[in-house]
Amino acid sequence: MRKIVAFVFALFAACAAGISASAAETYPSHPITIVVPYPAGGPTDTIARILAERMQAELKQSVIIENISGAGGSIGVGRVAHSSPDGYTLSIGHTQTHVLNALILKLDYDVVNDFTPISLIADTPIWIISGKSLPADNVKSLIAWLKARDGKATMGTVGIGSPSEFAARIFEQQTGTSFQMVPYRGGAPLLQDMIGGHVDFAFGQAAGQVTAVESGELKAFAVLQPKRWWAAPNVPTLDELGYKNIDASFWHGLWAPKGTPPEIIAKLNAAVRVALADPLVQDRFKKVGQEIWPLQDQTPEALAAKQKAEFTRWAPIVKESGIKVE
Repeated sequence: MRKIVAFVFALFAACAAGISASAAETYPSHPITIVVPYPAGGPTDTIARILAERMQAELKQSVIIENISGAGGSIGVGRVAHSSPDGYTLSIGHTQTHVLNALILKLDYDVVNDFTPISLIADTPIWIISGKSLPADNVKSLIAWLKARDGKATMGTVGIGSPSEFAARIFEQQTGTSFQMVPYRGGAPLLQDMIGGHVDFAFGQAAGQVTAVESGELKAFAVLQPKRWWAAPNVPTLDELGYKNIDASFWHGLWAPKGTPPEIIAKLNAAVRVALADPLVQDRFKKVGQEIWPLQDQTPEALAAKQKAEFTRWAPIVKESGIKVE
């Protein structure tokens, strides 16, 4: 009896392996969906659309963008976490969606163990920006203006507990200022409200606002990284202005649900690499302020390592802040 049971299990395993191998060989046989966990028009959406257009040429299948926003990106990411591990539903995300949300939200999925990494994609810093009518032209005068407003100024942020919010809280502590934080569902509506004068300023994704700064619709005060940003070399860093350790960025990666066959992950990774090596894609990313990760970092292993390092960095900051959203 035991031999029969063992034989049945072995036969089942062989069949399963055969099906998996067959699926990988024919993959992709129908359109692939990349879930963007924010509204259309924001930095993550822009990255996804540029990447998808080039990937579909390599994969010889349509790559569709689906925008599922809400709860700091956690709803869209959850949609992928609960999808079939067949390579047809992917998650694009960043520091907030695949690190910080796990530290502040009660999720019904695990941002590490319920996903298989595919590749790092691009990175952009956070910077301090405002509408053109705000009566300050540098960080010193911005701080003075914030103090004069005595906590009434409004600072837009995407979601609750984003890298932007934590950077803003550290900035408050170091400068002795205070302001009201206004959460938005995505970078696009925040940008519109800043241009329209409905929110005073933001710690925003530089890539999503660089065009508006160049056109004069917004003005930039400082970049939150040690060195000046290549896309806006005239904007100083907070470090050089004397405000240390407020560095933050939005690095983007691509994930598949846990259990996706390694052969399919390899095909997706290869398609990402080809896309990111395309001079046209590189030019389009550069124009929207995104810096593509070096070739050696365009691997599943590099994305996993980056995610782990970000958990190590942000966990104590989140704990100290006391932010927790149930």
